[in-house]
Amino acid sequence: MSKFEPAIKSKRWKPESEEEMLDLWFKENTYAFNPESEKPFYTVDTPPPYLSGPMHVGQVIHYTQIDINARFRRMQGLEVNFPLGIDRNGLPVEVRVERELGLKMHETPRAHFLEKCKETLDQDEEIVVQGFKRLGIGFNTYEEEGSYRTDSPRYRAVTQATFIEIWNKGLVYRDYRPNNWCFDCGTTIADAEVEYSERPTTLYYLYFNVDEKDPIKIATTRPELLCACGAVFIHPDDARYREYTGKRAKVPLFDLDVPIIESTTAQMEFGTGALMVCSYGDQADIMAFRDFALKPIAAISPDGTMTDAAGEYSGMRIEDARKEIIKDLKEKGLLYKEEASVQRVPLCWRSKTPIEFIAMEEYYIKQTDFVEDLLEIARDGTFFPSHHRQVLIDWLNRVTVDWPVSRRRYYGTELPIWYCNSCNEPVLPEPGEPRYYQPWREDPPFSKCPNCKSDEGFTGEVRTFDTWMDSSISGLYVAGYGYNDNLFKKLFGSVMRPQGKDIVRTWLYYSLLRTYQLLEKPAFREMWISGHVVDEKGETMSKSKGNSPPPMPFVEKYGADAMRFFGVMEAGLGSDIRFAEDRLAGVSKFITKLWNVARFISMFPVPERIDFKNLTPVDQWILAETNQLIEKILPDCDVLDFHRPSMEIRGFTWNLFADHIIEMLKGRCFNTEGGFSREEQESAWFAFHEALNVLLKALAPITPYITDKIYRELYDKKGIHGELYPSVQNEWKSKLTEHTDMLLKTNSGFWKFKRENELSLRQGLPEAWISKDLKPWARDLQAMHGIEKLNLGEPTEEGLVKVTLPESEDVIFIRAPSS
Repeated sequence: MSKFEPAIKSKRWKPESEEEMLDLWFKENTYAFNPESEKPFYTVDTPPPYLSGPMHVGQVIHYTQIDINARFRRMQGLEVNFPLGIDRNGLPVEVRVERELGLKMHETPRAHFLEKCKETLDQDEEIVVQGFKRLGIGFNTYEEEGSYRTDSPRYRAVTQATFIEIWNKGLVYRDYRPNNWCFDCGTTIADAEVEYSERPTTLYYLYFNVDEKDPIKIATTRPELLCACGAVFIHPDDARYREYTGKRAKVPLFDLDVPIIESTTAQMEFGTGALMVCSYGDQADIMAFRDFALKPIAAISPDGTMTDAAGEYSGMRIEDARKEIIKDLKEKGLLYKEEASVQRVPLCWRSKTPIEFIAMEEYYIKQTDFVEDLLEIARDGTFFPSHHRQVLIDWLNRVTVDWPVSRRRYYGTELPIWYCNSCNEPVLPEPGEPRYYQPWREDPPFSKCPNCKSDEGFTGEVRTFDTWMDSSISGLYVAGYGYNDNLFKKLFGSVMRPQGKDIVRTWLYYSLLRTYQLLEKPAFREMWISGHVVDEKGETMSKSKGNSPPPMPFVEKYGADAMRFFGVMEAGLGSDIRFAEDRLAGVSKFITKLWNVARFISMFPVPERIDFKNLTPVDQWILAETNQLIEKILPDCDVLDFHRPSMEIRGFTWNLFADHIIEMLKGRCFNTEGGFSREEQESAWFAFHEALNVLLKALAPITPYITDKIYRELYDKKGIHGELYPSVQNEWKSKLTEHTDMLLKTNSGFWKFKRENELSLRQGLPEAWISKDLKPWARDLQAMHGIEKLNLGEPTEEGLVKVTLPESEDVIFIRAPSS
């Protein structure tokens, strides 16, 4: 056996070995995109991560899964455009700069504040980029050229150019109307950025006086909005209030006289059944004021204080005003009951603080006009998994108002609008080659107003876009839209969108909307929607809960390949993944097992190609089993769900290949006793290497480091990542696969006998009887178990040990060794 030395010298695969491969990939530019390729194109519109400090476990698993998709499509023979994008626009960096540097955005010179935001983002970007590299994310390049940032002049110029384009199509307008307002963020937010939470509240029961009638009783959770009350609604079927229809009620504490109106929106079973309707209490109130032509009263200002309409409560914070109003209502005998209740509260999805409806002028993009077209795209589009199509459809069916896109923030793409100093009409640049405009600090690219013909100058718009205006063009941008027409003609139509299910109603929806408005075509070839990463109990991970550990220490301890394999092993596509270190540690043992299998096989030379028909029946069986593995996993791989493939590959490698095939063929591969011919020995070597070659390629998208290292050591110095993914080989068929289960149980029977009799697994046996169906394996089994004489069929003599095979009624017979 001494002549067989492993070609793979290192006895153990270590996580630090991955970094050596990473350096090699960068040196060789392994994942470069070739826009002149003759291959079919495939573009991955990777979610550009928002920079907010170190990565979390969910990000790590999410991006490695997207990388697996890109690697698989590359190994299918596609020219994959997989650019690195970084999302740098928006609110979070502004909040951080204010908090960490003690600055107030609207009290700081804008240019200085923007510079501080950029410095903070640059620091965070380095952390994220290094994390992506360490995880083995195979972007086209990590260099400036070939990647993008959403705050770059070119990206922002394309965002502005798309806005100018839809403006000229008549899809943009400005209006004064109530919008979702977040006090913490200090800006309008869209409906898609609102989430809801059930929270405990108090229901206050009040008297509203009515002339010539008993007071009408009202229940409300918002007594601070009494000053904005415009009407009282009663249900037309509510017999309690039949005589109140058409009367007028006095709003307590405030000198307001409001009509009592019949409306089916009043819920007879809630509170008293009579409803106080305030200007901007909620969406239902807003619609009621519109439908009944009621005059709105703004009770709350954008800074979170009560307006002059609140009278003596003016200038108070909302909570303070509520306390004072409740106190005064009690003192005047106008509040007669309090009751604990639960309220569905709208929250800002970023700050998690309750929103209010504040009326102000904003710019809107028409979206309700496109719902039916987008529903058709949703129904016809390719979704992985297909059931997540419904998430988009459900959201589309909830779109009832247009999209407010102007924001009162600094770090974002500016609206490319100037206002004529004479007529105050908005004026935009002419369409053409995209150019980045900053109207708040630069003159417009025109000198005369096209509306009134005045040349008295212009005032620049100071607002920025909703960040989804930028993010929603990423699929267009990575394909070259607005800056490389030739590239765009090649790539558009090949774009796939990978993303989490939590942003279907924002990123996916807005991307589909904007692309359709610009091109009247679907944005994506495929839409891949993943679940969340949660803790081992299934709870959302967060730093505040203490259940969101930093991921990179796990990567350094167990390796990036282990983290990547864990991500696909734990759950199917679209389902939530439960993160637990002990399970990650278990996955890392498989990586070690793979290395040990490859190192063992590396002891045997790779023979010249042997035709399948010239292999021994056992070696044909090995390749047929390997072929069946590929046949099992390809359907799931094709729909970019690598959960079952990872399970199947792990099970095959560990439970069949390592435990049975390698153990069974050792005798023939070493042939120390000379019982096998040279042809039989080389047939075993060939089967080993062919099977390992297939396994490495099947695993390459999931575990790129270890597979590339082994492949370079044994098969090709150019590496594995330019190879094609395994396909089903029609020739690799064998009827022996019908008896695989019997074979494995027979091996288990021999091992069971030896364990029960306290024999070493290497202990030889004088004689045994096995099923006739296992005749092709007889000589290999004889060598494997050290059986001096192996017979087929049942024995005729007595005194033998009968061993029942696991989970079977089949048996083998063994002549026990003499003591």
